[in-house]
Amino acid sequence: MTDVNIQVWAVDALGALAHETRLAVFRMLVTAGPDGMIAGTIAESAKVPPSTMSHHLATLERAGLVQSERESRLIHYRADYEGMSRLLTFLMKDCCQGAPDMCADIFASISCNG
Repeated sequence: MTDVNIQVWAVDALGALAHETRLAVFRMLVTAGPDGMIAGTIAESAKVPPSTMSHHLATLERAGLVQSERESRLIHYRADYEGMSRLLTFLMKDCCQGAPDMCADIFASISCNG
């Protein structure tokens, strides 16, 4: 992906996250891990009607932040960790102008241990 293409994609991804419900759902799916969640459970947890949730999930999927998989009559959603990594890398790529100690607090505050 060229620098221009990645920037256009990043704007779309950030736009998808720039909504309270979609940001909450994305974080919910990140927390759920690779197993993800069923669409109905996501809607119920977020207290959003299923049809509205479907719209939000489709927006996140088009932005490359969520993946879906149909399992019989259910749609299973999970965070797209590759897309999340691509977005975080784009945002942090030139961080600190070669002085990583300036970003130490950011990296120290991120924990994958729950």
